[in-house]
Amino acid sequence: MEPTENTEVNKKNLTYGLDDSPPWYLCFFMAIQHYLTMIGAIVAIPFILTPALCMEDENPARGTIISTMIFVTGLVTIFQATFGCRLPLVQGGTISFLVPTLAILNLDKWRCPDKSVIAAMSGEEKEELWLIRMRELSGAIIVASLFQVFIGYTGLIGRFLKIISPLTIVPAVSLVGLTLFEHAADTASKNWFIAVSTTALLTLFSQILVNVKVPTISYQKSKGFHIVWFELFKLFPVLLAISIMWLVCGILTATNVLEHDSQARTDVRIKVLEDAPWFRVPYPFQFGLPTFTLSGILGMLAGVLACTVESISYYPTVAAMCDAQSPPLHAINRGIGTEGLGCVLAGMYGCGNGTNTFGENVGAIGVTKIGSRRVIQWAAVIMLIQGVFGKLGACFILIPDPVIGGCFCTMFGLITAFGLSALQYVNLRSSRNLYIIGISIFFPLVLCQWIQKHPGSINTGVEVLDSTLSVLLGTSILVGGILGCVLDHLIPGTPEERGIDKWSKQMELKVNAQSNESSTYDFPIGMETIRKWKFTYYLPFSPTYKMKKF
Repeated sequence: MEPTENTEVNKKNLTYGLDDSPPWYLCFFMAIQHYLTMIGAIVAIPFILTPALCMEDENPARGTIISTMIFVTGLVTIFQATFGCRLPLVQGGTISFLVPTLAILNLDKWRCPDKSVIAAMSGEEKEELWLIRMRELSGAIIVASLFQVFIGYTGLIGRFLKIISPLTIVPAVSLVGLTLFEHAADTASKNWFIAVSTTALLTLFSQILVNVKVPTISYQKSKGFHIVWFELFKLFPVLLAISIMWLVCGILTATNVLEHDSQARTDVRIKVLEDAPWFRVPYPFQFGLPTFTLSGILGMLAGVLACTVESISYYPTVAAMCDAQSPPLHAINRGIGTEGLGCVLAGMYGCGNGTNTFGENVGAIGVTKIGSRRVIQWAAVIMLIQGVFGKLGACFILIPDPVIGGCFCTMFGLITAFGLSALQYVNLRSSRNLYIIGISIFFPLVLCQWIQKHPGSINTGVEVLDSTLSVLLGTSILVGGILGCVLDHLIPGTPEERGIDKWSKQMELKVNAQSNESSTYDFPIGMETIRKWKFTYYLPFSPTYKMKKF
């Protein structure tokens, strides 16, 4: 990517660059900040996932799933930042995988029984009810993610990007948020006052008070105790909103203003915290060996494709934020391949979700002007430590549903907006483009909703084919992305009209970094040996890669 005016501003204002190593005590607090930035998104996923798995609210395994997600996030993040693309990116659970997940669990054989049936089950039967579904998701994630590993480490991602256009991105990403609106409504409707208040606080902190600084007492040896002005609302809007509304719910619970069975009470799932272990190390296949079905694998592939395109769009942006050259092709290849390996690990550990680059942490780099790789590595270590303490993971389950519902209203809206932001590259005065945008967003909402609400409507006489088509046609991001891609290449239009020219400049993949920047994307160890091995010059994921650009 060519240097821009914004990049020059970053150079002047950047506190720590990509290869800088702040003092350890600063690294710790900066890492805590990144941890707090991503934890809200991690916690939100089980609130949608576990009900679809037929898991009861008071099941302590919900806390285990959260701890496992945090542990795997730390594991993948430290590997990505050290040996992957080597950018300061946090890799963790993503909402994008929930769309195909819900389509899979909507099949007849995976639909949850009536609550009366579940209530009559024994404890072992209730456990097996959600475990078999988790194994199905794990198998689908593992196999589907191997595609991401393949296109990354073989260098095929460059060719793959040639068919991806802005009019493919718009429906594929925006439909992630649009499809999940019912889950936001279901969660928020458990107490609209709490949900709307949470959304209002998020808006207040992140948009209105974003530039307001708060006086804070600080200490330096040279100055002693003194006042510094801290950008509290800019750095922690989500954390503040959740904390305040959680406290409000706690007060309403203690004073019995809320009814005993209200989902806004803070003690409604207290048993989860009581039953959670103090110390537990997550391990592969902890919920049993994965199962594999064609319908699940192909459906989950939609989430993998959406996450791949989304992550690639972050790479040049983060590099510019960190005052570094745009990553060369080998770093892109390695980053996508490593993300695929992270998804495989997530499936093996039983997260019920894959991994992807966290946009929230990308935003945190832009806000704090701290782009040090070392800070992200510290954050990953904190995640690994937190992931083995079960009580800490279970604490997040106590967040009242309406508070999470209020966050959903904002988070899903931002995901939709992120997808729509790709429209900046295309000509919106073109009737051709408007037609493609309209049909690729609206038609999947109609078709996929109907497929999910009418299970068994596809009946070819072959059960495997029926279930596969039901999942594929019930996954909106897949239907929308394919429809947008096909129509964009089928309907005549100029490159300028389609936004291809601007998009190509944004997503330009360079084969090699400049000589004065090459060490930024090199491996931290073993480079002298790698340079001696001539065959590494032909490996698409090697820092010595010298092949011609696609």
